[in-house]
Amino acid sequence: MKTNPGRFFEDYRIGEVIRHAVPRTLSGGERALYHALYPARHALYSSNEFARSCGLAAAPMDDLIAFHTVFGKTVPDISLNAIANLGYAEGRWLAPVLPGDTIRSESTVIGLKENSNGKSGVVYVRTRGLNQRNETVLEYVRWVMVRKNRETPAPETVVPELAKAVAAKDLVVPAGLRFDSYDFTLAGEAHRWGDYAVGEKIDHVDGVTIEEAEHMLATRLWQNTAKVHFDATFRDDGKRLIYGGHVISMARALSFNGLANAQMIVALNAGAHANPCFSGDTVKAWSEVLEKAPTDAHGVGAIRLRLVATKQGAAQFALKGEDGKYAPEVLLDLDYWALMPV
Repeated sequence: MKTNPGRFFEDYRIGEVIRHAVPRTLSGGERALYHALYPARHALYSSNEFARSCGLAAAPMDDLIAFHTVFGKTVPDISLNAIANLGYAEGRWLAPVLPGDTIRSESTVIGLKENSNGKSGVVYVRTRGLNQRNETVLEYVRWVMVRKNRETPAPETVVPELAKAVAAKDLVVPAGLRFDSYDFTLAGEAHRWGDYAVGEKIDHVDGVTIEEAEHMLATRLWQNTAKVHFDATFRDDGKRLIYGGHVISMARALSFNGLANAQMIVALNAGAHANPCFSGDTVKAWSEVLEKAPTDAHGVGAIRLRLVATKQGAAQFALKGEDGKYAPEVLLDLDYWALMPV
């Protein structure tokens, strides 16, 4: 058998290191497609001249382009037979990705837990994205519910202890980045780090209706081959599940209205795809300020944000019900750190 059916839960072993296939050299083409698929317009990623005024050599690729590229490499080995991608933790962007960089991925299995039904289990992996110089540009943990393909004894349960958030002292500010000559007019908003208060909530106002063709194009762009996103016969309801990263990028782009100066994502603290998203859903977003911290870079502050994506019918700032479960209209609950001019 020469074709690859993908891995199933029983195929993973604690400590196993998986080197993922098909490195990818990124170019301005990925940036152009990303900005066509999402209403993304943060100035630092859109303009070489703006980036140079902030101390960088050129505009890096959008932070989530780096994430999707690294993530997509892992799908054939980690989540081809996934039922759902459950969460993220301990994510850090360690170096900017520039056009011309070649990115590859590798993952280490750090946890396994078979579900009580004996038909599936949760796989925890720590993934690193590396460039052509073998520098780690991004790292994160994610956990995925994966089908079993045959009856096997349950493995020893190992659930890793994960930090609730990346500590501010562990954030990596790109070398040379400075915001002391920041042009707020060109950036699109006047709000700076000092204008935001912990506990403040921001309704990003705008919405985008998800289209079938666009989400499949986006998922192919990142070479994500998970069957649930393309094969309408793979789910009992006959629907193609929207790639969770598509929702993340849509919500991040929508957050520009109110957070235009949250220029760079530097850490992913936690994340949950709370409910499935399907074609025809209209995605909206809101954010909550969770924490603020200074950095050693000139004019640069760090802001920790909760980004929530909801779909049509959701109440303003909808999140969880009295039972502690996510409201059915909530699609995404993402906790991240970004860099902002003080």
